[in-house]
Amino acid sequence: MNRLYTFLLICAFTAVSVYATAQSWGDYTLYSTSNSTKAYLLNMNGSVYHTWSFSSSNRTGYSSYLLPGGYLLRTVAYYPNSFFSGGQTGKLQKVDWNGNIVWDFVYSTTSYAMHHDICPMPNGNVLLIAYESKTPAQASQAGCSANITIWSEKIVEIKQTGPTTGEVVWEWHLWDHLVQNQNPNKDNYETTIVDHPDRLNINYKVAKDWLHANGIDYNPILDQIVFSSHNLNEIYVIDHSTTTEEAATGSGGNSGKGGRFLYRWGNPAAYQAQGPTIFNIVHDSRWIPDGLPNASWLAAFNNRGVSSMQSSIDQIQPPREDYNYTIIPGAAYLPTTYTLRHACNGGSYGQGGSQTLPNGNLFVTMTTSGLLYEVNEAGSTVWSKQINGMAPKAYRYSEHYINNLPPDIPEISIEENILISTEADTYQWFRNGNLIEGANDQTYQPTEEGIYLVRITDEGYNFYMHSKGVRFTPTATCNIVAKPNFPKYGQISGTGTYLYGETVTLTALPEAFCKFTFWTENGEVVSRQREYTFEATGNRDLMAHFDLKSFSISNELTPTDPSKTKETELQNQSIITSPNKISISPNPAQNTVTINADNILRTDIIDLQGNMIAIFSNTSVLNLENIKNGIYLLRIHSDKDISTKKLIILK
Repeated sequence: MNRLYTFLLICAFTAVSVYATAQSWGDYTLYSTSNSTKAYLLNMNGSVYHTWSFSSSNRTGYSSYLLPGGYLLRTVAYYPNSFFSGGQTGKLQKVDWNGNIVWDFVYSTTSYAMHHDICPMPNGNVLLIAYESKTPAQASQAGCSANITIWSEKIVEIKQTGPTTGEVVWEWHLWDHLVQNQNPNKDNYETTIVDHPDRLNINYKVAKDWLHANGIDYNPILDQIVFSSHNLNEIYVIDHSTTTEEAATGSGGNSGKGGRFLYRWGNPAAYQAQGPTIFNIVHDSRWIPDGLPNASWLAAFNNRGVSSMQSSIDQIQPPREDYNYTIIPGAAYLPTTYTLRHACNGGSYGQGGSQTLPNGNLFVTMTTSGLLYEVNEAGSTVWSKQINGMAPKAYRYSEHYINNLPPDIPEISIEENILISTEADTYQWFRNGNLIEGANDQTYQPTEEGIYLVRITDEGYNFYMHSKGVRFTPTATCNIVAKPNFPKYGQISGTGTYLYGETVTLTALPEAFCKFTFWTENGEVVSRQREYTFEATGNRDLMAHFDLKSFSISNELTPTDPSKTKETELQNQSIITSPNKISISPNPAQNTVTINADNILRTDIIDLQGNMIAIFSNTSVLNLENIKNGIYLLRIHSDKDISTKKLIILK
């Protein structure tokens, strides 16, 4: 480790140094330095594989991302701009592999402007962070104690509509979710701040560039957004499943909480809760993606996490329950500190980023020192590159990602309470944001209501694509039918009509002289328990199988009257009911005997010791060729009763 650390110190001053091992992941690294006219794609040897060049009027603003198929999505420092600050952008560009600008979209006016980070979405749209100017009068009415202009924040989702145009298809405004406890005559008043952590205290560290939001990411499974605040040392989670109208309120969406904060972390003092402040200048809030170690945890670049000279990547496992996050009223959100921390190789006093890779490694951007590096799970550096200039973020990609397009976003249809995905190579179903173990088929039959989505992959398993969530609420009823194999042997309770998802318990009730054996459906045994419990997910037609109890001459048939023989006692105890006149002939018999009765279901031949010798089903003619001479009892089962006759075989 000492040798490796020394090497890293050396390459901090050598612009061409690169270090790589076989443990690193991916094929290419993308970066573009701030205020530059180029974006670079490096191979794993650290050499430039591809370059995009731009005009001096389209310099890099903040972040750049690679899209499937080799497209570059980048932020541009746009002038003139009414919001001058670090991380200034104002324009978004999409550029093809050959450098052709296929989308050149300005989102900047005198009242709002995009800044810092962007987030490409699976549907092709883009999430932007934007300043939104509020006058001193507006700030005062909202309950602010300072007489200042405030640059509030909003998040907008943009859909491209033309080469230079875009449509806002969803938006969220921080100004709709404020709280203050200083002036009951102003908006947003509450007596306490700590009891309302889902809103932002307008009097906490209020300034013109109030939050200075700088990082944004999207979770397609939860349909939630996380963003980070440089000035308030917090990260925030909001619901994206809402409509724009719901996002302005405290209700609606998968969470039921509209546009309120679902979760916040890093600085409990911001909502007057007790607890340590973990973030000391935070950038690059992000989700750990689906399919990776610690999926759906949150991560952020903590610029002074270890010390004023050493940064950290802090990962947090939030206390999530479906689409919401638990909190004890009046307390801070858990956990009290980071779940995992990577102490960075040095410090970045501003900006910085991280990326969790599919093999569990961590890729780190040390912006102000110009160091890009990758560490494995043991903390050992497996790749590093020193660059000239300051790249706010850099990212690692596979060759397949660059050269191919992802599969279409899957769609879910519902047929007879069964969820069906469009065709793909692999499937994984989720309910309420949680992976369903073993649900890996194209179809899935839910057992409870909820919001379901499916994740699919392409043939090479290089792309994950997620469907939209589908709310499944079963309304159909299920008819549960069950009958005994022999009506006189027993009865069944629990049949009837049930609501979908209800618990059904069928109970087999054998008569005193019978016993239960098993349940069948469509000829297949489904349970051997007398009480069969299951969820009602469709109509069912079952059969309970009963049989007669065995007889024991020594224990059950000892004559109580000395004048009676064992044969007489057995015959008397075996006769259950005999309302019909049944005869057998011939008797004595040799090779066959015929039973003169209607609707015979089964006939048992029992010897005088109580042993079952033979069973005949659905026949009135019994073959006796393999039965030796002696006295026997015939137990005859019809659809109405059970009768017993004495038979003598004499050959």
